Amino acid sequence: MPHLKEPKVTEPLWKDWDYKAQKKGIRHTVYSVNGDEYTGEWLDNKKHGKGTYKWKSTGAIYDGDWKNGKRNGFGTLSTPDGKGGFKKEYSGGWKNHMRHGYGTQYYSDNEYYEGEWYADKRSGWGRMYYANGNIYEGEWYDDMCNGQGMLRLGENQ
Repeated sequence: MPHLKEPKVTEPLWKDWDYKAQKKGIRHTVYSVNGDEYTGEWLDNKKHGKGTYKWKSTGAIYDGDWKNGKRNGFGTLSTPDGKGGFKKEYSGGWKNHMRHGYGTQYYSDNEYYEGEWYADKRSGWGRMYYANGNIYEGEWYDDMCNGQGMLRLGENQ
């Protein structure tokens, strides 16, 4: 009786090409159709891990943690300062593209908030430094002073 060889099972070419086209692991810069660019880690075609995203329209840069295509974890958002450099706008925790957890928001050179955030709003305990020298330290809710706190007036008050 002759010995028959089993035919080799072959996958269609598109399956191999599709596998190679998937974004996973560390990639060089990937450009969006609108000109935005991302350099960093990927998982299942989504930004996942450490990475840097630059918006072409505003020139803003986010450098930090990503999870399932959204800003999650610790990161820093910076905007162009008009002199060829960047100024920090927010540095701290993120969750689902929103400021969340502990972070610092810079409104101007001498006005900023450091404290807790919830769903992109100041909520929890925080300290706001105003341009006129006043400092409010206390509770916040829904982006407003709410609850117990202390307002220290500046020297020129």
